[in-house]
Formats: sequence, structure tokens, C-alpha cells
Amino acid sequence: MKFRFDDRKLQALYQREEGAKKYPSEVVDAFFKRMASIEAAKNETDLRALKSARLEKLKRLKDRYSMRLNKQWRLILRFERDEDGNVVVVLEISDHYGD
Repeated sequence: MKFRFDDRKLQALYQREEGAKKYPSEVVDAFFKRMASIEAAKNETDLRALKSARLEKLKRLKDRYSMRLNKQWRLILRFERDEDGNVVVVLEISDHYGD
């Protein structure tokens, strides 16, 4: 599945591991694992099948979804369509209980 980042800092984390110290190491490891899952997925259904990721629609934020990185941290996503099919837009890493 194609993806792009809406946040340059998150893109720098993914491409160069820049800013990794901002997050707990287990969250960074889980982020890379989730990104590999997103890249390998053919569509949203494949992501929903990853039970440990717990892809969930956010109630208060329209068109936003979250995937668990651990009990506290989430990867926030938005799904968009382009002429080729599905695209995932990775928006942010969120402290579920701290933001």
C-alpha cells in the first residue's frame, strides 16, 4: 500500500530515524513495524486483519484512524484514494493519554 507523511518530522523519523529520542524506544520500534505492515498491505482490509494493531476509527476526529504502537501510543492515519487505489496518509504519533 502506498503511504505518505503529512508531517515532515515523522517523515524524518521514518527515513533517517531523526527525532527518535523524542519517543520511548519501544514506540519507535513499533512505529517501524507498523510502517512495514502498511507498506506490505494491499488495502485497508489487510490492515484491519492485523489484530495486534487494532486499527480503529477515531470518534472525535472525522476520517481519522489509529493503530496501536503500545498501550499508550498510537499512530494516527487517514485513508485517501488516488487514481491507482488506496493511499494511507500517516499523520502523527500520538500519546493517547497525554495529548
